[in-house]
Amino acid sequence: MARILGVGVATVDTIVVVDGFPREDSKVRVLERRVRRGGNAATALTVLSDLGHECRFAGVLGDDPEAELIRADLRAARVDASGCRVIPGAPTLTAEVILNRATGSRTILHHRALPELGYADFERLELESLDWVHFDGRNAAQTRRMLELVRARRPRLPRSVEIERNRPGIETLFAHAEVLIFSRSFADEWSFSSPRPFLEHVRRLSAEPHLVCAWGEEGSFALGVDGRFHFAPALRLERVVDSLGAGDTFNAGLIDGLLKTADLRTALELANRIAGLKCAQEGFAGLAAKARQTAA
Repeated sequence: MARILGVGVATVDTIVVVDGFPREDSKVRVLERRVRRGGNAATALTVLSDLGHECRFAGVLGDDPEAELIRADLRAARVDASGCRVIPGAPTLTAEVILNRATGSRTILHHRALPELGYADFERLELESLDWVHFDGRNAAQTRRMLELVRARRPRLPRSVEIERNRPGIETLFAHAEVLIFSRSFADEWSFSSPRPFLEHVRRLSAEPHLVCAWGEEGSFALGVDGRFHFAPALRLERVVDSLGAGDTFNAGLIDGLLKTADLRTALELANRIAGLKCAQEGFAGLAAKARQTAA
């Protein structure tokens, strides 16, 4: 069991399930409607907790009833949220998710009315007992200072950053982590249509971290610090049921794999397996048990 801190956001997601994505100015019948806790780092931590790790979440919460839903869900998942900053009178971060039952795809509409966790909040957190710290790559200037603080206090503590979107200054984080996890959409934003040229380009910007990119049904790819290129195929599915949170699940599987083995290729395979299992079911319940069963 490892002790893991995740820094990022937690949201309340309202998910509506439809038979097909609606056209503009049309009416569509909602088949299901459900509310659950979301957010990249928070979701990755709930999966890591299910995989047997001791997890802590640091982010910013409001003090409305939706924030209590987040806290209750994290408690149920055995994720400690006591390190969160609470802003009185502020509304919780929310997202409206349209889930297309026909394809399993999801479209997300975000509402953000809270600031990101700042450096002043982070420097008060206890880091000495940790085995890993993972960041959402969001507010680049503040996140870079947090990464520098971790390196100063705990030089050997592994640091991972998810790079999901091309935010201002995001490339300034590249040299401060041991693992960078890129989304396919980020590679697209940087005008790369295939993973290897993209990862080789990022390597020229930063020589230090493992570089990882999940490429959907085509599998996942990585460029190690030793210069070796790795590929792991995606888990083949008869049908995609729910892809919401699949990327967060991949991140959790990768961190779990790297904690258990020094082999980057093996960690990619573990991450692909649990992310694929996530896409084959609604929600996250029982993923760790299924991952162990399919690995046997």
